[in-house]
Amino acid sequence: MGIAIGLMCKAPRAGFAKTRLARTIGAEAAARLAAAFINDSAARALAVAAALGGVAVALHTPADAGPEIAPLLPPGFGLAPQPEGDLGARMAGGFAALFGAGHGPVLITGTDIPTLPDALLRSALAAVLSGRAEAAAVPVLDGGYCALVLARPMPALFQGIAWSTAGVMAATEAAAASAGIGFHRTPPWYDVDDEHGLGILRAEFAGTAPADCADMVGYDAMATRLVV
Repeated sequence: MGIAIGLMCKAPRAGFAKTRLARTIGAEAAARLAAAFINDSAARALAVAAALGGVAVALHTPADAGPEIAPLLPPGFGLAPQPEGDLGARMAGGFAALFGAGHGPVLITGTDIPTLPDALLRSALAAVLSGRAEAAAVPVLDGGYCALVLARPMPALFQGIAWSTAGVMAATEAAAASAGIGFHRTPPWYDVDDEHGLGILRAEFAGTAPADCADMVGYDAMATRLVV
């Protein structure tokens, strides 16, 4: 059935979404930003998936968030609830569902990277589609990753990881090495989940290249630009 891109989405509710940013800009503003991030990230995911003959699916939380998230998605985007559990369990469940539906390879990404260039997602997918790697990730500057591509289900990559820490990328690569999984990483980008990330985003929109990503060109992120 071809590739699938799963977009991890949290309902853009005040007090529920972007809680670290809410400490700086307030809960209502953080919720509006979260909705804009979903809008821009979904447009990018669908464009990349469609170019490769694949599909895009919003993996949402909580389970009843579908009606809130659907209006933020472009036509042709699917919807499915995330399973319960920590981030690793939710991602592993998303991969299992998409592989179980007959898709492959599968890429799962989030909505905290509204200006992520299409080229980085394409590069990660190309590494797996070409057979150069069995798994590929797009790292972020804080030590995690914002997209992961798998050729097949790989539960070992979601076990024993201290999620939401600076060691996620290194731990994932170590898990891949231990399991004999060929792993590829693209150049990094940055995510926007706190005041520091928001500062980089504002600098990018002001015409200043983001730190350590100076050779990259970001996605236009129109919905986010209107909010920021």
